[in-house]
Amino acid sequence: MLSIGLSTVRARWTHFVGVFLAVALGAGLTASMGLALAATLDAPRHLKAQDPDAVFTVNAMLATAATVTTFTSVFIVASTFAFAVAQRQREFGLLRAAGATPRQIRTVVVVEALLVGGVAALAGCLLGRLGGPELVAWMVDERLAPSWLTVGDQFWPYQLAFWSGLLVALIGALAASRRASRTSAVEVLRESDVDRRIMTGGRWAFGGLLLAVGVVLLVQKIAADPADLLKRKTYTTQPLLLIGAFALLAPVAVRPLAQLVAWLPSRLPGAVGMLARESASASLRRTAAVAAPVLVSVGLVGSLLGASGTVGAGRADEIRNRTTADYVITASGGRALPGKVTKAVRAVPGARSAISAPTTVEYLLEGVARVPNPGRVVDPASYAELARLPLVEGSVEKLDDRSIIVNEEWPAAAVGQRVDIWRKDGSKGRLTVAGVLRTGIGSDDVYVTAANAPGAAPDRIEVRLEPGADRAAVAAGLREAVRGTGATLAGTEQWIAASLPDTKRENRLAVTVVMGLVVLYTLIALAATMVMATSDRRRDLSVLRLTGATDGQVLRIMVVEAVTVVVTGAVLGALVSGVNVLGVWSAVSVLAGGAAPLSVPWGAMGLAAAACTLVAVSAAVLSAMAVVRRAAQTPQVV
Repeated sequence: MLSIGLSTVRARWTHFVGVFLAVALGAGLTASMGLALAATLDAPRHLKAQDPDAVFTVNAMLATAATVTTFTSVFIVASTFAFAVAQRQREFGLLRAAGATPRQIRTVVVVEALLVGGVAALAGCLLGRLGGPELVAWMVDERLAPSWLTVGDQFWPYQLAFWSGLLVALIGALAASRRASRTSAVEVLRESDVDRRIMTGGRWAFGGLLLAVGVVLLVQKIAADPADLLKRKTYTTQPLLLIGAFALLAPVAVRPLAQLVAWLPSRLPGAVGMLARESASASLRRTAAVAAPVLVSVGLVGSLLGASGTVGAGRADEIRNRTTADYVITASGGRALPGKVTKAVRAVPGARSAISAPTTVEYLLEGVARVPNPGRVVDPASYAELARLPLVEGSVEKLDDRSIIVNEEWPAAAVGQRVDIWRKDGSKGRLTVAGVLRTGIGSDDVYVTAANAPGAAPDRIEVRLEPGADRAAVAAGLREAVRGTGATLAGTEQWIAASLPDTKRENRLAVTVVMGLVVLYTLIALAATMVMATSDRRRDLSVLRLTGATDGQVLRIMVVEAVTVVVTGAVLGALVSGVNVLGVWSAVSVLAGGAAPLSVPWGAMGLAAAACTLVAVSAAVLSAMAVVRRAAQTPQVV
């Protein structure tokens, strides 16, 4: 079996180019991220203590990116290997006719996976050796990582990359080997490439299981813990279940979708559109294998950007609804506002101001652990004029030095109840609940007076114009008040946009890294799969040429078919994105107490689909030209 596997890989290398590239890229990404992660884990303690936030950001970003890319590599390799096996049905039928048992067929496929996967994993380690330092240097340049971070001489990232790459190849091969072992001897007599049964029992079961788990988890989080669904780590990894389910069940929808997408080209004069439509509809395995990377790319881009955009829009809407301010003055760099700024702002004619400071208040959860809650220190009288807090009961005016405003998650969540709290300086107090807030999306949810926040320094002033005040004069006065102090004056909308966590540069770059790595991976996998699919169609293209089709017509058929398949995958990706984004939107709406804004990244999904189209068409045309040229040089009987 080893000799057969070696001979097959040498003779039919084009069938394995997609698997090789998918495994090599997956291992390369794993090695690169492993080297970057090792640089933070093995760094001296005194260096990590200097930049704890930066180290945490790097570790969280790399862990999320590794999870997403691992899923993508497993899925793409399994899909590509399944297609490579499906291309060789007649070959396996010939082996069965020669006396090979199903077990021997499975062994051949696994041996091929070990050979291709082993070489690809080694190539991935070499890619990681080049990519790891570049990744770390990029993170340092973009201020995502501390300046002292450098790649060391750790060896475990290469081991992890090699064995994970080999394991991914084996996982893909094991799934495909079962189909190969069921090939009968009569397959050698098949003359048609029409796929009759692509949805196996295992595919139905595993796809249905992923779909059920994904939907149940989504519904369960919306009903029981919607706030968890809004965390970046959750909405980055949660879509993987539904994307995997849609990809496994895609062949069910591929035929009708492909026929719908190609309906207009098939109505145009000539047979190009009709032939492309029928080819895409008949060869479901080829269509599903090429559409799979497109589905992952568009689905992940839509899910990530749609979820983050919806969460950001919901938080912005919540902050907007909590204030009536026209201007907001903030301190820069997390520092406190100078005392002269607060005095100068109070002195501006025609302006009402509310000064607040950040603090932390802890409460005892179930008598076991103290839980910190971010909050604001406010003056009840002035803050009540400018704030519109979503109070379930109570009021801001009732807040005093012996009371607190909490949210619904606190153990004492009813007006008049007493609750033990620990102030930021560690001192303990017992306060009365003056108001209860509806649990929000991400804003401050504890309010106290200065007496319960020793040492809290103001960092924000919200300013509203008095009725009849001259806006230009007030704005000029506020600009003069902050001039030369380092404080920032902004309109309310500008302040909201700048203060949202999802608009912060580090978070945007973290999402970009995850998305960029996956899109790059899927584009290369798409090109390799398209080359595999086209290189095996010499017989089809020869038939077209014998029936009178010119080389130009053959290439146009390939272009139309490639576009049809990409659009089919993009539609499926848009559908799975819609499900994921609607889930996040539902969670935001539950927390907001009403319909929240919905963000759908049509432009980004369109760009991802356009990139996939460009790659698929280029790969199809170039490989078809090579096939047509070989067919013209060595005509064959068809």
